Amino acid sequence: MKVKAFLANMKARISNRKGQGMVEYGLIIGIIAVILIAALTVLREPLETLFGNIASIITDNTPPS
Repeated sequence: MKVKAFLANMKARISNRKGQGMVEYGLIIGIIAVILIAALTVLREPLETLFGNIASIITDNTPPS
């Protein structure tokens, strides 16, 4: 009798898919994070140059106090 209850419980746990969606969302977020980190690593120097140029334009065009 206990074996049947155990097998029924295991079957119910295996067929339960409530957490599947959350795992998929977690994987998607993880993949996006890896892509963003890789992109920022590759584009580091051009972004530093771009923001440096923007900062110099802003500081050069501000009126003196």
